[in-house]
Amino acid sequence: MNVHLTPQLKELVEDRVASGLYSSASEVVRAGLRLLEEEERFRAEVRKRIALGVAQAKAGELVDGEDVFSKLEAELDEAEKKR
Repeated sequence: MNVHLTPQLKELVEDRVASGLYSSASEVVRAGLRLLEEEERFRAEVRKRIALGVAQAKAGELVDGEDVFSKLEAELDEAEKKR
């Protein structure tokens, strides 16, 4: 597989390899793809929870909005720490 990068992205990959953090350009790209996959899973989970909240609200099972957003922010903070 061949991938064409913008000059800025090519420089980013080369800088990461030169720094010693990664041993090859492929390793940098794999790390980036893993992060993309993790972000997509996180966003899907957020969408799922929002849909559940909307469904609960329609069913009359209302919850405190501030509490919900506090929990979501805490989960987001935790996910950011794991990166």
